[in-house]
Amino acid sequence: MSSTIEEQLAALEASGRLRGRRQLESPQGVHVTLDGRAVVNFSSNDYLGLANHPALRAAAHEAIDRWGVGAGSSRLVVGNTAVHDELEAEVASWLRRPAARLFGSGFAANTGVIPALVGAGDEVFSDELNHASIIDGCRLSRARVRVFGHRDVAHLEELLREPHTGRRLVVTESLFSMDGDRGDLEAITRLAHAHDALVLVDDAHAVGAFGAEGVGFAGADVDLVVGTFGKALGGYGAFIAGRRDAIDLMWNRARSLVFSTGLPPVVCAAAIAAIRLCRSSEGDAMRARLLQRVSEMGSDSQIAPVIAGDDRVVMRWTARLLEAGYFAQGIRPPTVPAGTARLRVSLSAAHSADDIAGFKRALTEARTE
Repeated sequence: MSSTIEEQLAALEASGRLRGRRQLESPQGVHVTLDGRAVVNFSSNDYLGLANHPALRAAAHEAIDRWGVGAGSSRLVVGNTAVHDELEAEVASWLRRPAARLFGSGFAANTGVIPALVGAGDEVFSDELNHASIIDGCRLSRARVRVFGHRDVAHLEELLREPHTGRRLVVTESLFSMDGDRGDLEAITRLAHAHDALVLVDDAHAVGAFGAEGVGFAGADVDLVVGTFGKALGGYGAFIAGRRDAIDLMWNRARSLVFSTGLPPVVCAAAIAAIRLCRSSEGDAMRARLLQRVSEMGSDSQIAPVIAGDDRVVMRWTARLLEAGYFAQGIRPPTVPAGTARLRVSLSAAHSADDIAGFKRALTEARTE
């Protein structure tokens, strides 16, 4: 077995796909110390700059003093506190949904929610560029998985028109995590409902960052929304929000919820503070600044991919940018399809116009070399 593992690592290194890690030596933000080097950070999902916000820090300190650190057990045993229930109520109110349920992460949400909704004998329809957590959730469900072309509503309709028995679920991201493009949620929802299918939207990269009060892109007709506290909201954990019967089902069928320790109360308190910021005038100002940065980058969203194609080329770009004082992580397969290695440039409301201009100059030089 050890030789097989060594061979796998050697093959990854030979192909330019061996992954390692870097060490952040400062709080999360747009100006950070990474592996001992001061850089402007263009690789974080901290889209509003909330990860080190004073309001979240204060809420976290207060929660530690009251609740300690860990939840201690599954929420179904003795790991549920008032702050967990308060956060679920806050999410439901914010997104104007009947109910919400917490999960340990976005990955845990999708791998728990999808198998809770469909199973053997059912069908799940999934966009071909959906996140790995959605792909794994579909596989774990044991439902028949029908993959439709990326944002291809006509292909989805073709699949939905085929004869079927059992339950049906259509699942898509709203804002795709590696391409920064959007699905047509209105058309998808209308089509799915016409063919007796529920719609689950992963709105992880939009909640907080877009929409009135930061409610994201999932409209009221969408049956269920998965979101995260670990991106624009600056913290950790995730949720599903939507129709109450489906949310109540999670207590009984979502294995990643039932069999996991609850979120630490400190994490819940920080998330409540983040949501309240999103719903305030300060949140409006943050989103306006983010849109300004998106415009300055010439992008369609805060996720601005720069395609290199070749795995080694994109990592050379990352290295050159680091030398110039900027960090943009090269993304390689299997995170993205083969031949589409890229820099996943991520923008934040906390970036300045000078940050954007300097990065664009450094990127041009890195690509020219």
